[in-house]
Amino acid sequence: MIDRLSQRLVSTLPRATGRRALLAAVAATAFGALAPAVHAQETSIKFQLDWRFEGPSALFLVPAAKGHFKAEKLNVTIDAGNGSGGTVTRVASGTYDMGFADLAALMEFHANNPTVPNKPVAVMMVYNNTPAAVLALRKSGIKTPADLSGKKLGAPVFDAGRKAFPIFAKANGVSNVAWTSMDPPLRETMLVRGDIDAITGFSFTSVLNLEARGVKADDIVVMPYPQHGVRLYGNAIIVGEKFLKDNPEAVRAFLRAFTKGVKDVIADPKGAIATVKARDGIINEDLELRRLRMALDATVLTPDARTEGFGNVMGPRLSLMASQVADAFATKERINPDAVWNGSFLPAAADRNIFAAARK
Repeated sequence: MIDRLSQRLVSTLPRATGRRALLAAVAATAFGALAPAVHAQETSIKFQLDWRFEGPSALFLVPAAKGHFKAEKLNVTIDAGNGSGGTVTRVASGTYDMGFADLAALMEFHANNPTVPNKPVAVMMVYNNTPAAVLALRKSGIKTPADLSGKKLGAPVFDAGRKAFPIFAKANGVSNVAWTSMDPPLRETMLVRGDIDAITGFSFTSVLNLEARGVKADDIVVMPYPQHGVRLYGNAIIVGEKFLKDNPEAVRAFLRAFTKGVKDVIADPKGAIATVKARDGIINEDLELRRLRMALDATVLTPDARTEGFGNVMGPRLSLMASQVADAFATKERINPDAVWNGSFLPAAADRNIFAAARK
C-alpha cells in the first residue's frame, strides 16, 4: 500500500528533487511504522536469584545496569530469592524463565520429581566450588573436622551445607552429630549464645554475620568444604526446559552478556556494589564489598575454575557429585548428570577467560 501511494504522489511532482524528498519522507514513515515491531523482537526473561540482594548478586545486577542484556536484545528482570530450592521450583513451574541455584538442589529436584515436566537444566557454572563450610568459635575447642564428632550442629533444614554434610562427614571421619534446626537469621545468633557447637552455611555469609554479632575474625574457625575433601560444584545458572527449547538464542545471548558483567565486577568490585546499593538502598556497602570479594575468591576465581574454564564443568567430577548427592540426600532415584547439565550454550572459551580481567 505504501509503495502504491508513494508512486502516485511522486508522479505528480514535476521535479526530481521533489520526488526524492517525498520518497525519503515515505520511507521514514514506513520505518516508523515498523519500529514497534523491531522493538517487540526483544526477548523478555524473568530471572530469580538464590537469595536476597547482597554483594554476590552484583554478578547479575551489573550486566543489567550496564546495558549488556539490552545490547543482546533481552529484557531481563531480576528478583531476589529465598533459597536455591525455591528458585529451582519456581523455574520448573514456569513462574521464572531462568535462575541462579545450587547445583545440588537442582540434582535433588530432578531425582525426586522424575515425571515433572519443564525440569530446569544448568547451562553455566558460576560457583565452581561450593561455598558451603562448617563454622565454629575457637573457644569451643573445635579446630578440625575430627573435633565435630559427638557435637551439636545447627542450620536451616534446607541449608546446602547441612544437606551435603554426610559427604563432608564421610570424607573426614565425622560421626554422631546431632542437628538443631532454625530459621536463617537465628543460625549465627545461636552459635554465639552457645546453643550449638558449630553451624553450616556459606562461608562468605556466616563469617560476616558472626562478625556483625561481635565475634572477632580471629575467633572464628572456618572449614570450607572444598578444602576438606568435598569438591562439589556450587551455584549455576539454570533454565526451564521449555524456555530453553523455545529460546535457545536468547539463552546464549544471556550467557554472553552475563560473562561481560562478571568481568566488569572483577575489574571494579566497589563500583559493582554501588549497583547493588541502587537496587537495595539499605545494604551496608563496606560489608557487601567484603562479601563480594570473599565470594569471588572462594567460588569463582578458584584454581578449579581456572583449570576447567569459567562456566564449564568436568564430566568425571560432575558424575561423582551426582552420585554423592544421591547418597547424601537419599533421593528417590539416582541422578543422571547428563540430565541436569547442558554446556552447549556457553560462550567461547576465550570469551569466558575472566582471569584476564584486571582486579582491584
